[in-house]
Amino acid sequence: MTDTNGSTLTARQYSLLDTTSKLVGLGLVAAGLEAGGATPAGFALAVAGAICATATVFISHE
Repeated sequence: MTDTNGSTLTARQYSLLDTTSKLVGLGLVAAGLEAGGATPAGFALAVAGAICATATVFISHE
């Protein structure tokens, strides 16, 4: 598995990275909701969580 920089990830590393990014993203979205989804801080946390949760989509793997 390679990303655009040419470094390789094993299947296990990719799986751990994917799971971690999803859990961190979920935590950020939950924190955003707790802070108030309509507030600027809550919205920013939710957006950051969504970006974090989908970050591994952009890492190509074979």
